[in-house]
Amino acid sequence: MEPAVAMIVPLVLALCTAMAGAAVVEHTFNVGAMNISQLCTKSVIYTANKQLPGPTIEANEGDTVVVHVVNESPYSLSVHWHGIFQLLNGWADGAYLITDCSIQPSGNFTYQFNITGQEGTLWWHAHSSLLRATIHGALIIKPRNGTAGYPFTVPYGEIPIILGEWWNKNVNDVEIDAHLTGLGPAISDALTINGKPGDQTPCKGAGVYEMEVSSNKTYLLRIINAAVNVELFFKLAGHNFTVVAVDASYTDPYATDIIVISPGQTVDALMTTSAPPGLYYMVAKVFDSKTVSIPFNTGTATGIVRYTKAPNNTVASMPAMPAHNDIVTAGTFYWSLTGLARPGNQAVPTTVNHSLVVEFGLDQEPCAPDQTKCQNFALVASMNGYSFQFPRNVSLLEALYDGLPAVYSEDFPMSPPPVPVTRKATSVMKVMYNEVVEVVLQSRAYRNNLGTESHPIHLHGFNFFVLAQGLGRFDPRSRGAFNLVNPQVRNTVAVPGGGWAVIRFTANNPGMWFMHCHLDAHVPLGLGMVFEVLNGPAPNLLPPPPLGYPKCY
Repeated sequence: MEPAVAMIVPLVLALCTAMAGAAVVEHTFNVGAMNISQLCTKSVIYTANKQLPGPTIEANEGDTVVVHVVNESPYSLSVHWHGIFQLLNGWADGAYLITDCSIQPSGNFTYQFNITGQEGTLWWHAHSSLLRATIHGALIIKPRNGTAGYPFTVPYGEIPIILGEWWNKNVNDVEIDAHLTGLGPAISDALTINGKPGDQTPCKGAGVYEMEVSSNKTYLLRIINAAVNVELFFKLAGHNFTVVAVDASYTDPYATDIIVISPGQTVDALMTTSAPPGLYYMVAKVFDSKTVSIPFNTGTATGIVRYTKAPNNTVASMPAMPAHNDIVTAGTFYWSLTGLARPGNQAVPTTVNHSLVVEFGLDQEPCAPDQTKCQNFALVASMNGYSFQFPRNVSLLEALYDGLPAVYSEDFPMSPPPVPVTRKATSVMKVMYNEVVEVVLQSRAYRNNLGTESHPIHLHGFNFFVLAQGLGRFDPRSRGAFNLVNPQVRNTVAVPGGGWAVIRFTANNPGMWFMHCHLDAHVPLGLGMVFEVLNGPAPNLLPPPPLGYPKCY
């Protein structure tokens, strides 16, 4: 099909939606090469529309978003709309080989989705290899009636703050080397704030993001951790925050001087400019929870908040940052958040149909024949002893819809094996429509003295209630302390190293939905699984794939 024809049908459907009272928000993303000089190095990176970060999508709840992705890069890719439910629309989720096959070089695909029952900050990113290091952007959803619908005072301004990582080397080559060595990707060369590393790097003139503000105003910072492999602390000298939402779900107002944020997560925080007019550093620094000494990026990314009436020659103030391994500060932030009670909120379901304990971590295995730089052993990851393997010739969603045999098995275990073992499999857990699933996410100590670390676990297709979190092994007696009244609602939860989190969700969205670690280094190692949610009664049926749906080659 010609590209122009492939794009017409989604637009017709979107226009019908608009006629029913909602707007159509349309973008074209040309994904291709971009020349850039960063960290005193000239590089060629791949971005959407030659922007880093990529274009911001702004919509209101109820709108239809249409994005034409034209792949002008030499790599196959898919684009994931992180946190969007994709109700009865799993074909647009953009999870490579889970819900679609990638868009081939010189190919195109139109993603179309309706935003239903969601407000706040989400984001979009490439969901194929480390390309998401430079192919990502904000996805901002305002209430149906605009800013008047905010459950907090309307801010004077709203500013996306996208935290990321930067490699001087081509990130596709970084991923190839990660496989060849069997040890994961090389450490990034810098952290970034809105694509710039700041002025605390060895390279002078590396590029600093600046944000100009007026005195005595309140701003809404829409903070996104788009970093590939690191959790981050974020602070702003001389200022405090009030957290009002996480992962596009409103929270009770939470006052703090620091934000802790895992890859995939978002935080909406109000900031009042009540400090003396001047210059103030914003700083991002790695929170590293590993219990063994493994190298990580010890640098900082800096940006500057500049008051409009700052005196000339003002020296920017620097905030005091916590130690890299400050688990107390991280835990206090993560565990203090609660959900905001609002009319129409979904109550926590009290009847559970499936109760799982999913234990996950890393281990070692012999080097594969194609891992030509591997010495002694390679890393492997698993959930309940199953190391997830992506299908080869068809997406899981297409296999479900077409009833294709031998693509996947429905035997994902409900609990970890009694004897540690790792089995490589494309395994899913079958769930009936509208059943309630509770998962104890248990981070275990890595075997062979590999230690532990925090894992951001992301679930596609749903939000979930975070009922409880803790350190060490989950004790079933902790169920009595579950927050069933006002738990935080997320799509990505930071499970502490060697600790646990309990989540609960209602499987009201037919399709194949990936649950995986959002540290990209761990996905190709097998740290993921899939929920297969079957059709419900009409109209809760998965429709056929859209025209132009990318096929595997």
